[in-house]
Amino acid sequence: MAALRMTISCVMFLQLLSCLLSSFAPTNVQGLKVGFYDKACPKAELIVKKVVFEAMKKDPTLGAPLLRMFFHDCFVRGCEGSVLLELKNKQDEKNSIPNLTLRGFEIIDNAKAALEKECPGIVSCSDVLAIVARDAMVALNGPSWEVETGRRDGIVTNISEALLNLPSPFANISSLITQFQSKGLDKKDLVVLSGGHTIGNGHCPQITNRLYNFTGKGDSDPNLDTKYAAALRKKCKPTDTTTALEMDPGSFKTFDGSYFKLVSQRRGLFQSDAALLDNQETKSYLLKQMNSDGYSTFFEDFGVSMVKMGRIGVLTGEVGQVRKKCRMVN
Repeated sequence: MAALRMTISCVMFLQLLSCLLSSFAPTNVQGLKVGFYDKACPKAELIVKKVVFEAMKKDPTLGAPLLRMFFHDCFVRGCEGSVLLELKNKQDEKNSIPNLTLRGFEIIDNAKAALEKECPGIVSCSDVLAIVARDAMVALNGPSWEVETGRRDGIVTNISEALLNLPSPFANISSLITQFQSKGLDKKDLVVLSGGHTIGNGHCPQITNRLYNFTGKGDSDPNLDTKYAAALRKKCKPTDTTTALEMDPGSFKTFDGSYFKLVSQRRGLFQSDAALLDNQETKSYLLKQMNSDGYSTFFEDFGVSMVKMGRIGVLTGEVGQVRKKCRMVN
């Protein structure tokens, strides 16, 4: 009997030890890890990088939409590639209003095609999207980070879900914090990822309300610098639906920390940018980056927040599929 009790105690101890050791393993709880394809497709990241760098050399402005594509994918259904899917009836995420200005889907297609030649059916489209976002930033001399891989692809896309889940450029700080928290991201992630607005363009419809009749009295947003508002009104008439606007004027092709200075000067393009000044934590980070005296933690912080975002709602193991072509399910 004593021997039996000892045997049971040993088994229980070994089970406990196994659980404790697994909690310190490099793979996170969702089954992602850096180097997931090291054995099955060791050249995977090099193949994607080659495609991205060639495309970015021809058109550096692709960086911003490729970054935003990953963000828009993760905030809707999680990082599982639903933003890439196309439906015959056009009722897919890609055709939702917030996604109509996304570009660079052919980059994903080209990278996936090259991967299928090297190692068919191994690398998921959602992982391609995650790697592309990182490599696009590196191509702009921006931050780099180790991308966790091991995602599998979803099989559902819905046009209405993008509007429901993506943060709006008209959002106030309470709404932004709530949306980010619902995805497992905190206030620091909010302000850090907003720093991605240092590259790329917005469009007039996203700011028209800030320029004309903001409170119903024919006025502009009081949180927008008056000189900047006047300059924007010259570019955006009330009915303009197409004109592109640099989110970080003079630096929109360069990934840097100048965005934080602009926001602190009340020159952030969107209401959601200006909203960062309405919370002590987000404002504190913003001012810290602006006054960093040549040393900024922004690049490092951006990488950390991108990894966190890349864990939202992932499919791993046997869940989902590895699409052969990113625009359609198998």
